[in-house]
Amino acid sequence: MDAYLTDVVMPTLQQRLAAEPQVFRGEVSFVVPPEGLAEAARLLRDELDFDALLDLTAVDYWPEGRPRFQVIYQFYSYTHNVAVRLRVPVEEDAAEVPSLVDLYPSANWYEREVWDMFGIRFAGHPDLRRILMPYDWVGHPLRKDYPLGYEEPQFTFNFDDIERRKPRPRS
Repeated sequence: MDAYLTDVVMPTLQQRLAAEPQVFRGEVSFVVPPEGLAEAARLLRDELDFDALLDLTAVDYWPEGRPRFQVIYQFYSYTHNVAVRLRVPVEEDAAEVPSLVDLYPSANWYEREVWDMFGIRFAGHPDLRRILMPYDWVGHPLRKDYPLGYEEPQFTFNFDDIERRKPRPRS
Protein backbone atom coordinates (compact mmCIF):
# COMPACT_ATOMS: atom_id res chain seq x y z
CA MET A 1 0.00 0.00 0.00
CA ASP A 2 1.19 3.52 -0.77
CA ALA A 3 2.89 5.51 2.03
CA TYR A 4 0.79 8.63 1.35
CA LEU A 5 -2.35 6.55 1.79
CA THR A 6 -1.26 4.92 5.06
CA ASP A 7 0.61 7.88 6.60
CA VAL A 8 -1.54 10.84 5.56
CA VAL A 9 -4.93 9.93 4.09
CA MET A 10 -6.03 7.16 6.46
CA PRO A 11 -5.11 8.96 9.73
CA THR A 12 -6.63 12.24 8.51
CA LEU A 13 -9.92 10.62 7.54
CA GLN A 14 -9.98 8.59 10.76
CA GLN A 15 -9.52 11.69 12.92
CA ARG A 16 -11.74 14.10 10.99
CA LEU A 17 -14.57 11.73 10.05
CA ALA A 18 -14.36 9.35 13.03
CA ALA A 19 -14.50 6.45 10.57
CA GLU A 20 -12.37 3.33 10.60
CA PRO A 21 -10.77 2.28 7.32
CA GLN A 22 -11.70 -1.03 5.77
CA VAL A 23 -8.75 -2.43 3.82
CA PHE A 24 -9.33 -5.26 1.38
CA ARG A 25 -6.59 -6.35 -1.02
CA GLY A 26 -4.86 -3.01 -0.73
CA GLU A 27 -7.98 -0.95 -1.44
CA VAL A 28 -9.11 1.43 1.29
CA SER A 29 -12.77 2.21 2.06
CA PHE A 30 -14.37 4.44 4.65
CA VAL A 31 -18.01 4.20 5.70
CA VAL A 32 -19.44 7.71 5.96
CA PRO A 33 -23.00 8.65 6.98
CA PRO A 34 -25.00 10.64 4.40
CA GLU A 35 -24.81 13.82 6.47
CA GLY A 36 -20.98 13.61 6.50
CA LEU A 37 -20.53 12.95 2.77
CA ALA A 38 -20.10 16.55 1.59
CA GLU A 39 -17.56 17.27 4.34
CA ALA A 40 -15.63 14.09 3.50
CA ALA A 41 -15.57 14.89 -0.23
CA ARG A 42 -14.47 18.48 0.44
CA LEU A 43 -11.69 17.20 2.73
CA LEU A 44 -10.52 14.77 0.07
CA ARG A 45 -10.51 17.43 -2.65
CA ASP A 46 -9.19 20.49 -0.80
CA GLU A 47 -6.76 19.06 1.73
CA LEU A 48 -5.72 15.62 0.49
CA ASP A 49 -5.36 16.31 -3.28
CA PHE A 50 -8.02 13.88 -4.50
CA ASP A 51 -8.83 15.76 -7.68
CA ALA A 52 -11.02 13.20 -9.46
CA LEU A 53 -14.23 11.37 -8.76
CA LEU A 54 -13.65 8.28 -10.88
CA ASP A 55 -16.84 6.42 -10.21
CA LEU A 56 -20.07 6.50 -8.29
CA THR A 57 -22.41 3.55 -8.05
CA ALA A 58 -24.72 1.81 -5.60
CA VAL A 59 -25.27 -1.66 -4.19
CA ASP A 60 -28.63 -3.12 -3.18
CA TYR A 61 -28.50 -5.59 -0.27
CA TRP A 62 -32.20 -6.51 -0.41
CA PRO A 63 -33.82 -8.54 1.18
CA GLU A 64 -31.56 -9.20 4.18
CA GLY A 65 -29.33 -6.12 4.19
CA ARG A 66 -29.79 -3.25 6.60
CA PRO A 67 -29.41 -0.59 5.47
CA ARG A 68 -30.68 -1.64 2.08
CA PHE A 69 -28.36 0.46 -0.12
CA GLN A 70 -24.80 1.69 -0.12
CA VAL A 71 -23.73 4.48 -2.44
CA ILE A 72 -20.07 4.01 -3.33
CA TYR A 73 -17.73 6.81 -4.39
CA GLN A 74 -14.26 6.13 -5.85
CA PHE A 75 -11.85 9.10 -5.56
CA TYR A 76 -8.41 9.35 -7.12
CA SER A 77 -5.38 11.57 -6.54
CA TYR A 78 -3.33 12.12 -9.70
CA THR A 79 -0.71 13.91 -7.63
CA HIS A 80 -0.09 10.92 -5.34
CA ASN A 81 -1.36 8.12 -7.60
CA VAL A 82 -3.69 6.65 -4.96
CA ALA A 83 -7.39 5.88 -4.72
CA VAL A 84 -9.80 5.83 -1.80
CA ARG A 85 -13.41 4.74 -1.59
CA LEU A 86 -16.27 6.21 0.44
CA ARG A 87 -19.27 4.00 1.19
CA VAL A 88 -22.48 5.74 2.25
CA PRO A 89 -25.19 3.52 3.80
CA VAL A 90 -28.73 4.57 2.84
CA GLU A 91 -32.04 3.23 4.13
CA GLU A 92 -34.78 2.48 1.63
CA ASP A 93 -37.36 4.81 3.16
CA ALA A 94 -34.89 7.73 3.16
CA ALA A 95 -32.96 6.92 -0.01
CA GLU A 96 -31.29 10.31 -0.42
CA VAL A 97 -27.72 11.59 -0.17
CA PRO A 98 -26.30 15.04 -0.87
CA SER A 99 -25.17 15.79 -4.41
CA LEU A 100 -21.45 16.28 -5.05
CA VAL A 101 -21.89 18.07 -8.39
CA ASP A 102 -20.64 21.37 -6.90
CA LEU A 103 -17.42 19.71 -5.67
CA TYR A 104 -16.88 17.22 -8.49
CA PRO A 105 -18.70 18.14 -11.74
CA SER A 106 -18.23 14.57 -13.02
CA ALA A 107 -20.75 13.46 -10.37
CA ASN A 108 -23.56 14.89 -12.51
CA TRP A 109 -23.98 11.91 -14.85
CA TYR A 110 -23.07 9.31 -12.23
CA GLU A 111 -25.74 10.61 -9.86
CA ARG A 112 -28.33 10.61 -12.63
CA GLU A 113 -27.45 7.00 -13.44
CA VAL A 114 -27.75 5.88 -9.80
CA TRP A 115 -31.09 7.72 -9.53
CA ASP A 116 -32.34 6.06 -12.71
CA MET A 117 -31.21 2.54 -11.87
CA PHE A 118 -31.61 2.43 -8.05
CA GLY A 119 -34.01 5.26 -7.19
CA ILE A 120 -31.60 6.94 -4.76
CA ARG A 121 -32.12 10.72 -4.79
CA PHE A 122 -29.31 13.27 -4.68
CA ALA A 123 -30.33 16.39 -2.76
CA GLY A 124 -29.24 19.56 -4.53
CA HIS A 125 -28.60 17.94 -7.91
CA PRO A 126 -29.14 20.52 -10.68
CA ASP A 127 -30.93 18.19 -13.13
CA LEU A 128 -31.94 14.87 -11.57
CA ARG A 129 -33.83 13.04 -14.31
CA ARG A 130 -33.59 9.71 -16.06
CA ILE A 131 -30.53 9.11 -18.19
CA LEU A 132 -30.73 5.46 -19.33
CA MET A 133 -34.38 4.51 -19.16
CA PRO A 134 -37.27 6.25 -21.00
CA TYR A 135 -38.74 9.20 -19.06
CA ASP A 136 -42.07 7.41 -18.56
CA TRP A 137 -40.45 4.22 -17.20
CA VAL A 138 -41.87 2.98 -13.91
CA GLY A 139 -39.41 1.61 -11.36
CA HIS A 140 -35.65 1.30 -11.02
CA PRO A 141 -34.23 -1.78 -12.81
CA LEU A 142 -31.14 -2.45 -10.67
CA ARG A 143 -33.11 -2.83 -7.46
CA LYS A 144 -33.14 -6.48 -6.51
CA ASP A 145 -36.91 -6.47 -5.99
CA TYR A 146 -37.56 -5.18 -9.52
CA PRO A 147 -39.63 -7.73 -11.44
CA LEU A 148 -37.70 -9.70 -14.02
CA GLY A 149 -38.92 -9.92 -17.58
CA TYR A 150 -39.05 -13.32 -19.20
CA GLU A 151 -39.03 -14.48 -22.75
CA GLU A 152 -38.83 -18.14 -23.57
CA PRO A 153 -35.83 -18.95 -25.78
CA GLN A 154 -36.65 -20.30 -29.19
CA PHE A 155 -35.33 -23.74 -30.13
CA THR A 156 -36.18 -26.10 -32.95
CA PHE A 157 -38.52 -28.17 -30.77
CA ASN A 158 -40.69 -25.18 -29.75
CA PHE A 159 -40.39 -23.06 -32.91
CA ASP A 160 -44.06 -23.34 -33.95
CA ASP A 161 -45.39 -22.54 -30.47
CA ILE A 162 -43.14 -19.46 -30.13
CA GLU A 163 -44.02 -18.22 -33.63
CA ARG A 164 -47.75 -18.44 -32.81
CA ARG A 165 -47.35 -16.35 -29.62
CA LYS A 166 -44.80 -13.86 -30.95
CA PRO A 167 -46.17 -10.30 -31.08
CA ARG A 168 -46.34 -8.86 -34.61
CA PRO A 169 -46.59 -5.23 -35.68
CA ARG A 170 -49.98 -4.21 -36.95
CA SER A 171 -50.11 -3.16 -40.58
